Amino acid sequence: MREPPILRFEKVTVAYDNVPAIDCLDLEIPPGESRIILGAAGSGKTVLLKTALGLIRPDSGRVLLFGEDISRMREQDLYDLRARAGILFQEGGLFDSLTIEDNVAYPLRNQRRQRRPPETEILERVEETLSFVGLEHTLEKFPSELSGGMRRRVGIARAVVTEPALVLYDSPTAGLDPITANTIIALLIKERDVKKTTTVMATHRYQDGQLLANFRYNPSSGELEPARSGANLDGNRFLVLKDGRLVFDGTQAELEASNDSYVSKFVMR
Repeated sequence: MREPPILRFEKVTVAYDNVPAIDCLDLEIPPGESRIILGAAGSGKTVLLKTALGLIRPDSGRVLLFGEDISRMREQDLYDLRARAGILFQEGGLFDSLTIEDNVAYPLRNQRRQRRPPETEILERVEETLSFVGLEHTLEKFPSELSGGMRRRVGIARAVVTEPALVLYDSPTAGLDPITANTIIALLIKERDVKKTTTVMATHRYQDGQLLANFRYNPSSGELEPARSGANLDGNRFLVLKDGRLVFDGTQAELEASNDSYVSKFVMR
């Protein structure tokens, strides 16, 4: 029997001043799969991700997260569900006044008291997660002391420190040089394959989507390698947003074969 989707949008609309940011959107993501969301600036990518976690409430339609309707759920009831999901905000979204240790620990310390781990466990998980992204030596530093790529890696650590089943990444490589950008996507692949997380990445860079869809992490070598033919195609789909509407939902091959001028321009970049 097929597992129920980990995230579902049913005719979801979010509007500002009567202008839809996402417009009557239907979306379904099964557990363990990946979605790469392409779209120009202002197409609705960030709004979609924030709506998925209840950070923005829909004006109409329903959002189901882990099978529960969060569209009108009380904020206090959303806490436990959000603990099962992580998000990397644009530019990393770190707190400038907190050390790297405290930034990464924030999602754990911010959980409801009955779910909050003991402080000793929090510190262990922070160190383990920073080691996972190769930044265990930065515990006492502040964000301003790190490079842009390192700050982005800290943001990834903060997004995954709760060991979420679902991770959302909002433009994870924005503003980074190509080599650093590839390093960031490699971390997303490592997280996806080692922790078996459901992955949703919003980006305007088709290259990022190609890398995420076509490579896998080999734990034996600690390196990325091309996915075997057919091994990743069913679980990776590309979505394209335009003016808040989903104008494409398909495989990489279908995306590259599209004759739609808006869709094809992302492949040509």
